[in-house]
Amino acid sequence: MTLRVVQWTTGNIGRRSLHAVLSRDDLELVGVYAHGADKVGRDAAELCGWPEPTGVLATNDVAELLRAEPDACCYNPLWPDVDELVTLLEAGVNVCTSAAWITGGKQTERDRRRIQEACERGRSTIFGSGAHPGMTNLVGMVLTGACERVDSMVITESVDCSTYESAETQRAMGFGRDPDTAGLAESVRRESEVFAESAVLLAQAIGAVVDRVTFDVEFTAATGDSDLGFMTIPAGTVGGVMGHHRAWAGEQNVVSVGFNWIMGAHTVPPKPLQHGHVIQVFGLPNMRTVLHCLPPADWDEPGFMGLGMVYTAMPVTNAVPYVVAAPPGIVTLADLPPITGRVARPVSGRLRPTPAP
Repeated sequence: MTLRVVQWTTGNIGRRSLHAVLSRDDLELVGVYAHGADKVGRDAAELCGWPEPTGVLATNDVAELLRAEPDACCYNPLWPDVDELVTLLEAGVNVCTSAAWITGGKQTERDRRRIQEACERGRSTIFGSGAHPGMTNLVGMVLTGACERVDSMVITESVDCSTYESAETQRAMGFGRDPDTAGLAESVRRESEVFAESAVLLAQAIGAVVDRVTFDVEFTAATGDSDLGFMTIPAGTVGGVMGHHRAWAGEQNVVSVGFNWIMGAHTVPPKPLQHGHVIQVFGLPNMRTVLHCLPPADWDEPGFMGLGMVYTAMPVTNAVPYVVAAPPGIVTLADLPPITGRVARPVSGRLRPTPAP
């Protein structure tokens, strides 16, 4: 069965998803939503580096996309828009998203109820994933399967973020700001709240009854100026952020999910970087692994930012058939069978996206 798919946005993550949709023989691209007016009317191939024209032109007309009767939508904006999600879901379009969504737990009670009711009306499903949180949750759950007893789990993204060229996102996480800025810790908590969803999901998956979630963060000042091209990190401003959202069952911290991030060379974090995702399960036995996202031999894009975008997009794009087959409502990684990638379909030319046009 070939599933009809709409790609929603073609930014850093969306264009990687778009390219992957085109590479699969079980998915048919039937529409592309363009957030920017400069992309409207352009062929999908041009927007993602696909070697052959597709005949599918980007549009900002949602009604036009719905008339194509898609089975699913790969929804990849930076943040979710509840009105957009409701429109898609109540029209019967299953949504797979990377937009700060794991369980929907960070949404207000009213907005989460709107999503659930839209799923009921459209007999549709919404699922969220990504690299971290997302893929790291899945690997963490797998590791617990080797344990007779699980005492706690800690998952930390431990990386230099300076190759992720999104000044808006980085400033929201405190980088380049005065470490003593009033309310900075609370601001970072809100911006990273999807990690709290991840912690609760994992805690519930191992049978814990979560009664509270806390957040702690430590800011490290840069020791020198860093000019990253897309933003600067002056000496004395935040150059490192280490924070964890922690799920508690009584007095036991059962799951912690967070990050140890620096921006540039002039920062010494509280814990040495592992340059990957550190996943630790404490119990009987203890289990530990580090996920490294590494380039293939033929990788020729400048830097590794594109590689990270592929890593973020694919747990969502590859989930499309599983989500379409799932029962209506909000589903999570704990509800679906293991999601796998696909052997690449040969095409004339490149199988990977070119740098953004």
